[in-house]
Amino acid sequence: MKKSQLFILAAIAGFTAGAQAQIVVKSAPVQPYIIGSGNIVEKDGLGNCLRSSNYSTDLIKSVLTEKGVPVGVECGEIKEEPKAAAPVAAAPVAPVAPAAAAPAAQKVSLPADAVFAYDKADLTDQGKSGLAKFAADAKTLTQLEVVIAVGHADRIGSPAYNQKLSEKRAAAVKDFLVSQGIPANKVYTEGKGETQPVTGKTCEKLGAENGKNKKLVDCLAADRRVELEAVGSK
Repeated sequence: MKKSQLFILAAIAGFTAGAQAQIVVKSAPVQPYIIGSGNIVEKDGLGNCLRSSNYSTDLIKSVLTEKGVPVGVECGEIKEEPKAAAPVAAAPVAPVAPAAAAPAAQKVSLPADAVFAYDKADLTDQGKSGLAKFAADAKTLTQLEVVIAVGHADRIGSPAYNQKLSEKRAAAVKDFLVSQGIPANKVYTEGKGETQPVTGKTCEKLGAENGKNKKLVDCLAADRRVELEAVGSK
């Protein structure tokens, strides 16, 4: 069976993973799973490690956790290889069907301000249009496993306020997706607050750090975003 993953960046917040065991990976240029803050592997509500678009069998064997074992072992997708033993003659075995290919990935990006305006958690008409397209694409999957919505905020305001704002944005997106026919128990939300900006240092030295500074508000638009991912088989 051919598998596919759908990714959409829009503007969201609020997935709480629960009290699952955390898997911390060592830094690597390419990761087989979705990595959150602190190099911790993201999981779905069932405790399964969430695959990235770079996922492959070789990669889950080569990337190591802080324990020094392949991340695929910690995620329960491969067994830790035993120490080499003396070679023995292998009995002939019947040919087996090749393993299914890793899910292909497709990614679509929407402007950061298409869904949420500054200091708002209300969906705009443009944002609803983009999310409706995402919901329609997700429903073409033969089996939808999970939809993950991660919301973000810019740095203006206190960290506590921005954390709640990012969670409200994710919740607003979840409500809209459910209204489009996506099962509520398939949608998980998470808020990252202001902790994962994408603007870097481009908005420095623009004056006062407040919402009345239009230049700064406009410059930080990309940080007011939502990352949306649907995982399933087609």
